[in-house]
Amino acid sequence: MLTARVYHDHAHGQPDGRVSLDYDGRFLRRKMLTTDAGEAFLVDLAQTRSLDHGGVLRLEDGREIEIIAAPEELLDVRGENLLRLAWHIGNRHTPCQIEAERLLIQRDHVIRDMLQKLGAELRQVVEPFTPEGGAYGHGRTHGHAH
Repeated sequence: MLTARVYHDHAHGQPDGRVSLDYDGRFLRRKMLTTDAGEAFLVDLAQTRSLDHGGVLRLEDGREIEIIAAPEELLDVRGENLLRLAWHIGNRHTPCQIEAERLLIQRDHVIRDMLQKLGAELRQVVEPFTPEGGAYGHGRTHGHAH
């Protein structure tokens, strides 16, 4: 069984395979993964890290496996005051993908209820999720369970 001990934020050529992972699945240190083509391999990184869409894991034999953000169940958040909605989402330490016309968050009934009370227009979608990293470029934000 091959092992990947190195992660890069971009490929060094055409990737040799790909693995599709949701947002939670892209946060790991040591885990068995299977490429989209069915090849199993072990990830054994020195420390826990967030793997970005488009990043690569380098296998012992030199091949690179590209990380793909898999579609997952999300809430599409829109509204007249998107900045205010973004502030309330951030105030609850909720991972958020910020775009010009909308915000994307993982489905959560408590956050959904709060956003509805604030006048947000919400729609359930299934899309890849690539939220903003944490402050000062240190990767993920953490929910209140940290």
